Amino acid sequence: MSPQPEPPSYDESDPFDLPEWLGECDVTWEAQRGLATGHRVAGTLTAHEQQPLACDLLAVDDAYPEPVAADTSRVRAHQLWQHGEVLVASDAGRLLLVVPGSRIDTETALQAIGRLARAVGARAGSYAVRLRVDSGRR
Repeated sequence: MSPQPEPPSYDESDPFDLPEWLGECDVTWEAQRGLATGHRVAGTLTAHEQQPLACDLLAVDDAYPEPVAADTSRVRAHQLWQHGEVLVASDAGRLLLVVPGSRIDTETALQAIGRLARAVGARAGSYAVRLRVDSGRR
């Protein structure tokens, strides 16, 4: 029997290292697919006259058939969430907002994007979220 591979450990990012426009412009996060697609929802942050930024939401507690994240990432995501923040990380050039739970729902998506907005110093009401409707069929 071969040993289980180590779950991914994502590189934590400092929100102050993100592009300045995230804190200065009206920004929209748009999901590429519906939220029912699993523990990771691909999306994009956009603003007028800015280069889009890939930004995914990752539910860090999904563990079947294998864990989606190392324990250190899971613990850190829970700690930050408990204090009203979101774990900002990166994975293969994509920004990740790492949240507790095993699936992303509407409220979690809204909270994660709102917490990112606060982390980058955006003014109130400058962030919007655009979700996709799932048909429930696969």
